[in-house]
Amino acid sequence: MDVIKAKRSSLVEQIALQIEALIESKTWPVGTRIPPEMELMEQFGVSRNTLREAIRAHVYAGLLQTKQGSGTYVRAKTVLGVSFQKRLETSTLLETLEVRHAIEREAAWLAAERHTEDEAAHIQICLKACKEASDLYSFAEADIALHHAIIAASHNGILIDLYTSLAESLRASVHDLTGMNLHTEADPGAHEALVQAIMERQPAKAAAIVSQDIDCLKKMANSEENR
Repeated sequence: MDVIKAKRSSLVEQIALQIEALIESKTWPVGTRIPPEMELMEQFGVSRNTLREAIRAHVYAGLLQTKQGSGTYVRAKTVLGVSFQKRLETSTLLETLEVRHAIEREAAWLAAERHTEDEAAHIQICLKACKEASDLYSFAEADIALHHAIIAASHNGILIDLYTSLAESLRASVHDLTGMNLHTEADPGAHEALVQAIMERQPAKAAAIVSQDIDCLKKMANSEENR
């Protein structure tokens, strides 16, 4: 989207609104680092202090997050997303898996019904990355990308926004599971079976595979927590 240079008095508020628009339009996706300060000053046509105040407002609101020595990142797309993030930060792994179950099961069903040829190709690419992952971190990232691709293929805007809002917390849960080797031990063929069901437009089968896979993860995670 085009950035409009601020001209009126309430510059901080104007820049804050434009930053919010960049986040909501996914020009700045959740999890990405925002452009450097000098670049933003030039784009918005404002001073460093004005820009910093606008960014600080969104850091305080929870939409942005500053990481020492790394920069400022988009933490959530909406204030609702911030609320979810804060809630998930205090949730257990089992609670997060239950949320994943609800979202990913419905997404798999809808993706099987609605995916396009391009989306099918992207899902296959993500599956290939899962198979070729050489370490646990790479596997976790590939797993996350695969589920994002399936969510996108659901063509349900609210479901996509909800999953995006929960992205960072869900990413943490996937890495937790992978770190315990639960993802790789649960069912190494689950991803392939899920993608095949989606490609064959079998929604009930796709949803059932998600349910079975996450139920297995829940049992294994519960066993780990009770050790």
